[in-house]
Amino acid sequence: MTDTPDIEESLFEAPPLAEQERMVEAILFATAEPVTVKELNDRMPHGSDAAEALVYLRKRYEGRGVNVVKVGDAWAVRTAPDLGFLMQKETVETRKLSRAAVETLAIIAYHQPVTRAEIEEIRGVSVSRGTVDQLLEMEWIRFGRRRMTPGRPVTFVVTQNFLDHFGLESARDLPGLKELRAAGLLENRPPPGTMPQVGDGDIDAEEETEEGQSELFED
Repeated sequence: MTDTPDIEESLFEAPPLAEQERMVEAILFATAEPVTVKELNDRMPHGSDAAEALVYLRKRYEGRGVNVVKVGDAWAVRTAPDLGFLMQKETVETRKLSRAAVETLAIIAYHQPVTRAEIEEIRGVSVSRGTVDQLLEMEWIRFGRRRMTPGRPVTFVVTQNFLDHFGLESARDLPGLKELRAAGLLENRPPPGTMPQVGDGDIDAEEETEEGQSELFED
């Protein structure tokens, strides 16, 4: 018999859990975007368990000025929610969403995956291409899978950037519709007698040709 297997096993022995915690902590602090468990494990030594290290690291940061939070299926270090007011001077609002964009975003968040026609049915007015383009450019929504229905319309879903911006772990953490209406983010619109026409309702709506609509929904 030889000692080769034991030697090979010792070469790949995982670091102590406390050291793995430090590694995860260093990666999260150095990375601006949320990091998945798989990405953490890929960066750490063989045999490491980033998921277990995160459990202890998250607990260690409870009640501190920054917290270890889950964003979608990834993790990040973020300012404690009750201390957010301290960051207000550093925050620059570069683009204000129109009411049409806010309502469209809210509908996508609560009803995802949702098609453009479904958004218009819920709002009771048409959705301009400019509204959708703005949300896509901000990377708060993205294209989802096409519906297996006639025309195979594309669907929209919110992104991880949207969840991260609002400090949400998932879309299930969104406030209720009554809270949104109370905050003035959604309006109670009477149901239309007919299907909405292009430009109805949205102040920022732009005239769209059939060619323009096909560009938005083509592969």
